Amino acid sequence: MSQSTAVTADHLRRLAFLYVRQSSLQQVQEHQESTARQYALKRRALALGWPVERIVVIDDDLGLSAASAAERTGFQRVVADVGLGRVGMVMGLEVSRLARNSSDWHRLLEICALSETLILDEDGLYDPAHFNDRLLLGLKGTVSEAELHVLRARLVGGQLNKARRGELWMRAPLGMVFDAGGRLMLDPDEQVQGAVRLVFDTFARAGSAGAVVRYFQEQQIAWPRRVPKGPRLGALVFGELERHRVLDILHNPRYAGAYVYGRTRQRKLRLAGQAGYRRLPREEWKVFLPDAHPGYITWTQFEANQEALRACAQSCGANRRSAPREGVALLQGLVICGRCGRRMTVRYVVSHGHPEPLYRCQRRGIERAEPECQSLPGAAIDRAVSDLVLETVTPASIDVAVEVFEELRSRAAEVDRAKRAQIARLREDAELAQRQFLLVRPENRLVADNLERHWNKALQRVAAAEEAYAGADKTRTPPVTPEMQERVAALVADLPRVWNDPRTPARDRKRMLRLLIEDVTLLRDDMVRVSIRWRGGATHQIEYPLPLAAPDLRRTPAAVVEQVRALATEQTDAQIADTLNGRWLRTGTGLPFSRLRVRMLREAYDINSYAEHLIGARWLTAPQMAELLDVHPATAKRYAHEGVLRAVRADDRGTLLFEPPTGPLPVAHPGKRLRDRRQHPKLVSHVQEGA
Repeated sequence: MSQSTAVTADHLRRLAFLYVRQSSLQQVQEHQESTARQYALKRRALALGWPVERIVVIDDDLGLSAASAAERTGFQRVVADVGLGRVGMVMGLEVSRLARNSSDWHRLLEICALSETLILDEDGLYDPAHFNDRLLLGLKGTVSEAELHVLRARLVGGQLNKARRGELWMRAPLGMVFDAGGRLMLDPDEQVQGAVRLVFDTFARAGSAGAVVRYFQEQQIAWPRRVPKGPRLGALVFGELERHRVLDILHNPRYAGAYVYGRTRQRKLRLAGQAGYRRLPREEWKVFLPDAHPGYITWTQFEANQEALRACAQSCGANRRSAPREGVALLQGLVICGRCGRRMTVRYVVSHGHPEPLYRCQRRGIERAEPECQSLPGAAIDRAVSDLVLETVTPASIDVAVEVFEELRSRAAEVDRAKRAQIARLREDAELAQRQFLLVRPENRLVADNLERHWNKALQRVAAAEEAYAGADKTRTPPVTPEMQERVAALVADLPRVWNDPRTPARDRKRMLRLLIEDVTLLRDDMVRVSIRWRGGATHQIEYPLPLAAPDLRRTPAAVVEQVRALATEQTDAQIADTLNGRWLRTGTGLPFSRLRVRMLREAYDINSYAEHLIGARWLTAPQMAELLDVHPATAKRYAHEGVLRAVRADDRGTLLFEPPTGPLPVAHPGKRLRDRRQHPKLVSHVQEGA
């Protein structure tokens, strides 16, 4: 299309945007000729008729890549103003300056076609509203995107080829340096080596990165670090060890002597302006060269450390195995639900002033608002597992004790070496400060004073470190003699006493347990089933009845209830209470029996009283007997007292019940003594006994 016919008066009334961009700051500084060519396009707009005041130069995106429009504010301004109809022409040296992404480029073309905006590059002027021009611009955008892919493929291919030979340069991790030939070797500084080795040894003992940091703080061991950039590049400085540094060391395969490349993969989707990265499994690494250089640990130890870190991680899903903590739950982090296979969590409840564990499978309930799988009191389970462990471990307790002493000796030696190396480093700094002070000229008093202060501070640090080392040496455990080994072996032989000692921390019990047990599966159906899987692969199952519910814990034993049921046929409630107390029986809450407690027990189990048993056997009350004899009730009671009629006290209130008469009924004879008409023994003794 002819440029003179493409530009109309409507285009000239609007603005002309000149978009200037370079991909990196290095290109902006070194490739200035390309930048000058882009600014020179302003003359093309002047030649087409745009006045100077209507030509806008947008160079906000200098030093930014055109792979995406997310961070390019200048390009976003171009698209916004074109969509509002304010722009008559967009200029760029070539399509790649505007966009190297087809979606961004075609979106700009669509908006330009709708707003009748022209596009100008070094080759010519185009109208996106015309099919041929739009087709050509689309092909140019596709070629520009393909060109970016080819450039990246060339760079990445060369980088990967060099990495496969193990020659791709990477910054040496702490504790390693490059020699004159470019080969990686251990740091010749003994203090740096000792600090790195102490990290691996402490993690092997403690099992968590946080425990390593705490150990360094407790022992007051300084952590070395080399300055990565600046005028003091490579200088050694000391500070406190931090957890993220421990994790970096433990996750770095170079400490195991392996050269690796491509352990992570970058996501194509960018979130919040940052690319996402995903760690790849071992089989997907692009380059893996074992034993490529000296290391601090073996590859087997590295994989064991990774497994320990995954077990300690708090975000590895439901089947994680957390690190041992301070709670009293012995199986914390080891319990698996026997129904759904998920890891069970621990909740503590207070019983009689003491915390007791409760193992719960509630992950499904949290995620899906469903009832929890199962919940079991953990005290009985912990006791059963603890008894089994003590029974299994006791024969080898002496050997374990000897290994513990050897471990303590090696640990103390490591700490001693680290502290002596730290003091040696401080002495070297003090000697260096002394030499600097002695070399200064006397007339340079300001410099001499500053160097003298630096020397004094160095000497103070040496004195403080030596004093702390001397104090720790006084409290250091003496060497273990054969006599001490025999005494300790005799002590550890009684492992149950050591295990049950309240002074033994719960965390130590859990650590010892994890050396033997892989996991424990719990299942609650008609009874509680505890399946233990040992480290070697063997299994063991424990079964015990379901724990009693809260009402059952306070319920009177069934044997006592049956005794009450038998005694109620011949004794009142007070008499039953005396009988049970004489047999040293107690209620479900541990209290002695009383008349009221026996009555409540009868009513709870629907047991008839002594009076109800007699009434069921057709015994008569005093009014009924009086009506039968046609006498006053008082007379009937007097008959019972004198033995004329047989009667008993049926309750604790003294209520009399009369046995149904089987012979002739007694007849009242005025003037005749009752003792002469007595048919039954006097009930005086019986009445007194029941009174």
